[in-house]
Amino acid sequence: QVQLVESGGGSVQAGGSLRLSCTVSGFTYTSACMGWLRQTPGKEREGVAFIDTRGGNTDYADSVKGRFTISQDKVKATVYLQMNSLKPEDTAMYYCAAHLLCLGLFRGKYDYWGQGTQVTVSS
Repeated sequence: QVQLVESGGGSVQAGGSLRLSCTVSGFTYTSACMGWLRQTPGKEREGVAFIDTRGGNTDYADSVKGRFTISQDKVKATVYLQMNSLKPEDTAMYYCAAHLLCLGLFRGKYDYWGQGTQVTVSS
């Protein structure tokens, strides 16, 4: 059974930092493409950060470049999202997602999602 379990959300003031974690199970971590996406009410889900689980390459949405960092621990089958210099517009539900049997960076429709973790940034 595929599971993605996120943690680390919360409320911070603008300029603050948060670190999200997502631990996966039920599949071989390096056989999947992983990403972090976010969604606010009334808006489409937005891809934020992506990682190539085998090669370690990363990619980011323009809105978070230079502020967010996606990383991984292959042994722990965990992907992280370090978020610095947070802005009120970063407020959203953040989801970890996996696309199985995938290599490289993936920006398409993911197969599996975590339950989401809320990030709220106040001004």
